[in-house]
Amino acid sequence: MKRVKLETLDIKQSVLAAVSGGRDSVVLAELLHRGGYRFEIAHCNFHLRGDESDRDEQFVRTLAKRYCIPIHVAQFDANAYAAEKKISTEMAARELRYEWFEKVRQERGLDLIAVAHHRDDAIETFFINLLRGAGLAGLCGMKAQNGHAVRPLLHVSREEINKFVADEKLDYVDDHTNATDLYLRNRIRHQLMPLLRELNPSFDATMEQNLHNLSDANEVFLKTIETLRNKTITKRVDGIDEIAVSDIENLKPQGTLLFELLRPYCFNGDTVNEILASLHSESGRQFLSPTHKLVKDRETLQITPLHKDNTQPVIEISEPVKREKISTLKTAKDTILCDAERLRHPLSLRKWKEGDRFHPFGMKGSRLVSDYFSDTKLSILEKQQQWILCDADGEIVWIVGMRADGRFAVTEKTAEVTMIKAVGENAQTQPPE
Repeated sequence: MKRVKLETLDIKQSVLAAVSGGRDSVVLAELLHRGGYRFEIAHCNFHLRGDESDRDEQFVRTLAKRYCIPIHVAQFDANAYAAEKKISTEMAARELRYEWFEKVRQERGLDLIAVAHHRDDAIETFFINLLRGAGLAGLCGMKAQNGHAVRPLLHVSREEINKFVADEKLDYVDDHTNATDLYLRNRIRHQLMPLLRELNPSFDATMEQNLHNLSDANEVFLKTIETLRNKTITKRVDGIDEIAVSDIENLKPQGTLLFELLRPYCFNGDTVNEILASLHSESGRQFLSPTHKLVKDRETLQITPLHKDNTQPVIEISEPVKREKISTLKTAKDTILCDAERLRHPLSLRKWKEGDRFHPFGMKGSRLVSDYFSDTKLSILEKQQQWILCDADGEIVWIVGMRADGRFAVTEKTAEVTMIKAVGENAQTQPPE
């Protein structure tokens, strides 16, 4: 049939074809073979259907042998991965296979990963996402190309694929679960789609056009969001992203646009609603996504990667040197000089805590570290990220990158000097004055 042809592929491109052994992927492999493409086959065995899974693997191995091309097979425990990640088995299988496909593609030096999704799959995905409450991006269906992954059969219907298989007498293996209504996709396929086609004989063509229109609208929307994101989010040199509360108040529609602004930080819709409700609350409220932390500060929202909180600076401690060998006592923010005799080793790093006191260099008496932070106008997020260097007695030697404790300072009576330097991602909280 003339409609059963590959799109989005150049004959010069090399391809890793994802082949399960079912009708769709067998058609994909057959068309790649007939078209003279340089391709290899990748097959995942998730061991979800007992002997059937092993049967599928053997079938695909035989297919690759018939084509005289390389085959790559991976064995996965999708159920264990799903339990570990607290996701569905279906989502676990998807994550596992696409991660592995990309790894094989890179290792083999191939250009693209080809999967056998067709037009019916795209329409079914639209309704799945619609029922689950997806936004505009989720309603656009599948893309013909997404990064290195391509869907050359996306404009071909299931009916056309089935006819091609019958006409060409192609062998394939059947997943018995496809005939059941165990999964939402199957219920949509077997129950909803026939009804919609009965209501509208041109349903498939209409949906294909709808998905195209939604995709175009989403492109316009994404460009608008990107412009707004560049205008609204300030990326500071210390790695904190900042959004002014006043800018959020001017957003219309507020919830939708804030959700899109925070999408790269993986905050979900419920959390975004909680953030909106906290805009005029006291400072200090925290919100977590799988990848980031957001803190409501005075007039801003401050966002930082979760790993940043736990990234210790590396502290380099020099061997003591004679006082007369030190030409100047002035140092950068990432370095302090201490009276070697006053330091009690070993030194240790920790985060600051309420009630900490120190003797700021150049001042008389002690101060609460929290008061010093307030005077220097540190945000709540910056306070939480601040590291403290202590001696063996637990006394604060240095608020790293900010202020040394005067009790350890070099004086006229100092015989030997120890230089302490902080290096690494969190070495310096503030830029040098």
